[in-house]
Amino acid sequence: MKNKRPSIVLIASALLVLGVSTGCSSSDGEAKNGGADSDSKASVGTRKSDSAAATPTVVLEKGRLSTTLHVPGELIAFQQVDLYAKVNSFVKRLYVDVGSEVKEGDLLATMEAPELQSQLATALARVKSQDAIYIASKSNYDRIIETSKTPGTISQNDIDQADARQKSDLAQLEANKAAYNEIAETLKYLEVRAPFSGVISSRNVNPGAYVGPSGKGSEVPMFTLQEQKHMRLVVSVPEDYTGYLSDNDKVQFTVRALPERKFTAQVRRLAGALDSRLRAERTEMDVYSNDKTLLPGMVAEVDLPLPARDSTFIVPASAVVNGTEEVFVVRVGPDQKAEWVRVRQGRSEGGRIEVYSDSLKAGDVLVKSASEEVRDGSTLNVSR
Repeated sequence: MKNKRPSIVLIASALLVLGVSTGCSSSDGEAKNGGADSDSKASVGTRKSDSAAATPTVVLEKGRLSTTLHVPGELIAFQQVDLYAKVNSFVKRLYVDVGSEVKEGDLLATMEAPELQSQLATALARVKSQDAIYIASKSNYDRIIETSKTPGTISQNDIDQADARQKSDLAQLEANKAAYNEIAETLKYLEVRAPFSGVISSRNVNPGAYVGPSGKGSEVPMFTLQEQKHMRLVVSVPEDYTGYLSDNDKVQFTVRALPERKFTAQVRRLAGALDSRLRAERTEMDVYSNDKTLLPGMVAEVDLPLPARDSTFIVPASAVVNGTEEVFVVRVGPDQKAEWVRVRQGRSEGGRIEVYSDSLKAGDVLVKSASEEVRDGSTLNVSR
């Protein structure tokens, strides 16, 4: 029995040592697994933070934005006139036709009106008759004055009456001369002359045609005269852009007949008022075409340069949100809180746009790609 006890004690001691070793091994494994799990969780957390992209922003600055306005225009003659006959008459002879180039004062046509010749002859006869009457009354007055030099021969009343008669006859003579000159001047209207140098663009009569003033003898003009070497390029500039134009600005334009060529003109005349129908300002440029490449009536595509007069806030177009109720930008406020700031839009060019607001100042930080999803007061993850 004494020999068995040590054996039992040894066996028990061995089992105890084996249990302790097993417990240690289990603890080490758990520690190792726990470390691996911690590293795995840390790695997932890092990936999650990396996947939350930062919000890109821009710093608000002032600048000058120069844009170009594309508008249609029309070429018209610098001067154009419809020529009618001044008096009712018949066309006697035409000296020009469509396309004829004329100079100021050139004779275009002659008419005839026989009744005017008769009226002129009658007026001349009245002048001669009244002239004879005046000569007689004037001679009578002179004799009375000469006789009255002898005292008591002629009364003062006779002298006054003779003086009044000769003055009345003189006035009547002048009236008859004026009537004669009026008819003589009217006869000059039987000749139609060019009021300025240009080109005859239309002719609507032939020899023998009855002509006269508009609505009284002719429903259409005898001729249409245009100054074609000097023309006006007319455009209507919308109200929003009228403040950017000024005299002497140069513009470029093209016409449909020659789409590959670009022409240059210069702003010369601004209407200074808006058309009540189009709400636009009439703007005219002078165009010269001595070779008749450009013609009145052509439609032009005009590029109007609109340089900025003053510096304004300029932001990327993506920073402006056209919301359902307002137009705004998103500013990064204190503690990286989003602030909606209402703005007014100006011109845009090349992905940039002008904005106006009394609430903005240079140096403000704005969200570069704003949208209504960025709620007012929300927290932003900002990067610059």
